[in-house]
Amino acid sequence: MLRRRYLQTVGTVGVVATAGCLGGGGDERTEMKDTGSRSTADATTEADAGTGDLVLATATTAYDTGLLDALHDAFSARFGVRVKTLVQGTGAALRTAADGDADVVITHARSAEDAFLRAGHGVNRRDLMHNDFLVVGPSDDPAGIDSVGNDPIGAFRAIADSEALFLSRGDDSGTHRKEQALWTEAGITPAGRWYQATGDGMGDTLRQASRRGAYTLVDRGTYSVVADSSSLVPFVEGPLGGGPEILRNEYAVIATNPARHDVNYTLAMAYIGFLTGREGQGIIRDFGDSTLFVPDALDESPPPDQYRPLSGGD
Repeated sequence: MLRRRYLQTVGTVGVVATAGCLGGGGDERTEMKDTGSRSTADATTEADAGTGDLVLATATTAYDTGLLDALHDAFSARFGVRVKTLVQGTGAALRTAADGDADVVITHARSAEDAFLRAGHGVNRRDLMHNDFLVVGPSDDPAGIDSVGNDPIGAFRAIADSEALFLSRGDDSGTHRKEQALWTEAGITPAGRWYQATGDGMGDTLRQASRRGAYTLVDRGTYSVVADSSSLVPFVEGPLGGGPEILRNEYAVIATNPARHDVNYTLAMAYIGFLTGREGQGIIRDFGDSTLFVPDALDESPPPDQYRPLSGGD
């Protein structure tokens, strides 16, 4: 699909297809949100970065918290350009960029990002931020996972042994990929009526788990947003809560390869520079009432393996 024809189809202004901030149903949630505006006063600033609109395909967890709204307001004020946001799971976001329908992606699944880079679809990957994953469930804890301590593998085994209801996103998102890795580590292939896929974003999956008294895996940022309206409690926390590194949740930003696709590479690199610079990293650090995300881009000795695929994958 030609990118320009794709953008003409979905429209150029406003929220063209909406699903709500925390999801709105459907097997694969895709929202295009238009932020920012252009004015005569912005013309010189925009010309410095390149003209046109910037299309971002992003993991739902980065969007559901409201963080991207804060970043895009500041980016649009600086460059005077619009950011069109396609809200998808990580797998879908990378496929969108691989088709040439996004200029830049924000994702949180390193193995998928590495495959995207190795295939030549992306360039200039940068570490952006991290938080962690939580295993949450009903307060009465029918699987008894509270007894295993801060151990996600033990928690998953207890859930499977008791056949307590577990809701998986099942959408090839970064969260779904992490969940699959945890089942593999536990030596379990989940199946049966107790294990069900929602096919929805993180917010919708959390709401369903709360309503049905189910366990699920969630990133700390999205859980923090819905915690007050949810009956779910965290039983296992990642490293931000003193838990294991296996639950660390790292986000990256990657430009689509302009040698492969007709994309706005100049704006994509301006966007990456903004997010990984002092202003963007400061917004990430200060966002929310608690630490929802930890900025990772500013480093006096940046790790070189952030720019290229890890050897052999992760």
